[in-house]
Amino acid sequence: MSTPAIPEVLVNTHWVVERLNEPAIQLLESNEDVTLYAKGHIPGAQAINWHTELNDPLVRDYLNAEQFAALLESKGISNDTTVVLYGDKNNWWATYTFWVFKLFGHPDVRILDGGRQKWEAEGRPYTTEVPSFSKGSYSAPARDDVSIRAFRDQVLTHQDQGLPLVDVRSAAEFSGEKLHMPEYPQEGSLRGGHIPGAKNIPWASAVREDGTFKSVEELQALYQAQGFTPDKDIITYCRIGERSSHTWFVLTQLLGYPQVRNYDGSWTEWGNLVNSPIEK
Repeated sequence: MSTPAIPEVLVNTHWVVERLNEPAIQLLESNEDVTLYAKGHIPGAQAINWHTELNDPLVRDYLNAEQFAALLESKGISNDTTVVLYGDKNNWWATYTFWVFKLFGHPDVRILDGGRQKWEAEGRPYTTEVPSFSKGSYSAPARDDVSIRAFRDQVLTHQDQGLPLVDVRSAAEFSGEKLHMPEYPQEGSLRGGHIPGAKNIPWASAVREDGTFKSVEELQALYQAQGFTPDKDIITYCRIGERSSHTWFVLTQLLGYPQVRNYDGSWTEWGNLVNSPIEK
């Protein structure tokens, strides 16, 4: 593909193979199916669980700075460590984890293009051995809840002003036919539909059949055809903020859009808000 806006943000399988034993690089596997890691993973990779490790155990929110620093130190990661994320299903949860890392400003975090799907298609080896590393040294700033994250009141204002919203869910969810992803369980929304004014570009439209991202030119055409151009202030959303983090990654890291926020409350919050407007 053509060069992304941030060229180093995507690495391929050859890049990873050549650097498997470099101590300054840490591989983290982030999957929707959290049982996959134990069945086999890239040698030297550690698991990071999006549900139990990235979220506060009591508050419906992410870790704070102290918790995030402790998590990374426990995995042998320091501030100067290059972190490479990969996972299942088109790197869906890997990009979510990437977004959380950027909430704390980790300077060098990357995505293995194609994730597990690409690694397996090339016949590359897995291991069940769980690596161990010396404790890292990490200092995390306060979580950035301003520049790349949107909250419901901000989304209400955004919607009232007619600013662009991209709903990255399936067409059936966008129309209100379904309250959840096809073939997935219902996860708490009481109403179906979408935020008024939002346009639907399903998140997986950005990837090829082999799980790798489409070219920059293809991605530009995909989003600009719906009016999502770099000069716009854009908010992405889905069901709980995970699929929309994938689209946030595409827009900010691959296309270089400067004003994109992820509404992680997404439809599970909006669809349950009293007096919030919806369209079907």
